[in-house]
Amino acid sequence: MAGGSESFDLPVGVDVSRPHIARMYDYLLGGKDHFAIDRETMEAGLRSWPGARVYARENRKFLARTVEYLARDAGIRQFLDIGTGLPSANNVHEVAQRIAPDSRVVYVDNDPLVLAHARALLTSGPAGRTAFIHEDLRDPEKILGNPVVRATLDFSQPVALMLVAILHFIPDDDDPAGIVATLMSALPPGSYLVSSHVTAELDPDGIHGMERAYRNGGLWAGARTAADFGRLIFTGLELADPGVVLITDWRATAGEPRPLPSEVSCNGAVARKPSSGQAAGRITAESSKVMTPLHSNSQPCSGW
Repeated sequence: MAGGSESFDLPVGVDVSRPHIARMYDYLLGGKDHFAIDRETMEAGLRSWPGARVYARENRKFLARTVEYLARDAGIRQFLDIGTGLPSANNVHEVAQRIAPDSRVVYVDNDPLVLAHARALLTSGPAGRTAFIHEDLRDPEKILGNPVVRATLDFSQPVALMLVAILHFIPDDDDPAGIVATLMSALPPGSYLVSSHVTAELDPDGIHGMERAYRNGGLWAGARTAADFGRLIFTGLELADPGVVLITDWRATAGEPRPLPSEVSCNGAVARKPSSGQAAGRITAESSKVMTPLHSNSQPCSGW
């Protein structure tokens, strides 16, 4: 990994003088699309939370299990994945199209390096379709109104909105609940929301140290408790079993070894948009402690 992407021609708009969330996450996953500033910033965080590499791997497994559930059990054939990050193993369309070859996926990210790789690597099987747009989660109306999105997805049929490992980069001042509500309001009943979010409840020192590393790099990152995550994101939706839990506990593969909860430190859930007038399932969580996030410049795309 030494040297990362420095040896390749860079797309227009890539700034190698500042760390970027997608590239730092790629470094955690053992990828090659990162630069010295990304590695230095993440290594500073890893000194506080060495389990972050475990978290990154488990988050990818969570994404794959949720897509399998949606495609196989819920009959979903359309996915809107915002905060895609750099392509890795088991991308959304790969998992979905193994089960349902006609699945359609739109990927959304705001990093030009992600855009360059996505065009080359996120290719659909012949029966389905994939597309990629360069937009920002903080402007959901632009995402929803993008002609590529409208040409790829049929908004009269259920869509799965994937917000995996991205909302902990959206500060309260940017109204993450409002962003999610805007996106979900455009989707028909029977649509789903998938999300994961880092928590400091299991390893406060480690997680807060990682937040400081992001802050020192000019980025915003803030953990939220399971209770806050549930209320902020899933209110009004029907949670699929087992609800808001550690990502390693969400429909885990039987017999697979589990890492320590403190290494994972990330909650996740899947929820369905009910029909009009249908009562939504109640969201529950044991903790109601509120953590004050660290503020800096935000740069929302998937990772930690």
